[in-house]
Amino acid sequence: MGNFINTTIPRRAMLAGLGCGLLAACTNPTGPAFTPAPRSSATWTTAPNSGFDAWVAGFRTRALSQGISGPVFDSAFRGAGYLPSVVERDRNQTEFTRTLEDYIAIAASDERIAKGRAALSRHATTLRAIESRYGVPANVVVAVWGLESFYGERRGDAPVIASLATLAYDGRRGAFFESQLIAALKILQNGDITPSGMTGSWAGAMGHTQFIPTSYLAYAVDFNGDGRRDIWSDDPTDALASTAAYLSRSGWVRGQPWGGELGSAAAKSGTPVSVIQPQPGGPQFAVFRNFGVIKRYNNSDLYAIGVGHLSDRLAGGGPLRTQFGPDARGMTLNDRKALQQRLTARGFDTGGSDGVIGPKTESAIRDFQRSNGLPQTGEPSMDLLRRLG
Repeated sequence: MGNFINTTIPRRAMLAGLGCGLLAACTNPTGPAFTPAPRSSATWTTAPNSGFDAWVAGFRTRALSQGISGPVFDSAFRGAGYLPSVVERDRNQTEFTRTLEDYIAIAASDERIAKGRAALSRHATTLRAIESRYGVPANVVVAVWGLESFYGERRGDAPVIASLATLAYDGRRGAFFESQLIAALKILQNGDITPSGMTGSWAGAMGHTQFIPTSYLAYAVDFNGDGRRDIWSDDPTDALASTAAYLSRSGWVRGQPWGGELGSAAAKSGTPVSVIQPQPGGPQFAVFRNFGVIKRYNNSDLYAIGVGHLSDRLAGGGPLRTQFGPDARGMTLNDRKALQQRLTARGFDTGGSDGVIGPKTESAIRDFQRSNGLPQTGEPSMDLLRRLG
């Protein structure tokens, strides 16, 4: 690692914009929560496509040659048609560049911290048992849960088999998605879930902590002993244990912190791997080996800092000590929060007041500008803040 890190949100395992996970939230469509509201199942409407049907027929032969039984395949594909909305999402992805300040504002929002602390308390017995077995602290596991699905509130309702089959047929990353589809069929064949119960993001990430099928096969565990590795149900036990197993097998060092802001107790607790500064003028972090382990879950420096900092806040730690300066428009985070609050008070809903400017805030700004005869730029500014009083 160098002194500065890339702030472009990458794709975990080539899956950009996991429909219900952290990455999708970079568009900030609903304010403080990282993730978009769950989509109605009406979104996942199949369309006739003879080319897709022919592809499925050919894929059946390949799947059976890799150990998938005919009955399992036929059951999985019963009603699993071509999904135009999945292709649309795949082709209309945007690479988002966020500052660390924006990322932390959402990852460690007051709402996310409060819900996470409640989850830690609610599942304390289970999390203690998971930590004892795998050595990954409960607050770290819960922080991953919070960033991936907002503590299970947004697990995704896309039919995974149809979504993966559509993406494999579409061909842009056909080999990758076909490998995920084979893995998904193996999950069904193992009896962990039914085809109708196998739901997730439009790109195939599943459950409370958004496992892709190949990662599920490699790391998911049956922690509650019911004979199934169930990461989909309302009970998060298996999903949380699977996340801990993933991190443990990726090299988690028991008893070592992920890192911390330079000068903090955590940062002084040993010899760090590196010192990084994601945002010029912002805080510096001393990071340890476990920082790289978190990146195995999602290969993003910002993600790893987000998980680490949220985990610290869940354990009672305070906010970052280093203050961020004004942005390129001369606005501080508090200025942007005030702008969102004032717009909402005037009837122009920004979807929240986290200070992160996303499409919903930009739309609210345009609506305000339109109603006041101003150029409709959708851009925040100090002048706009003053106009709003």
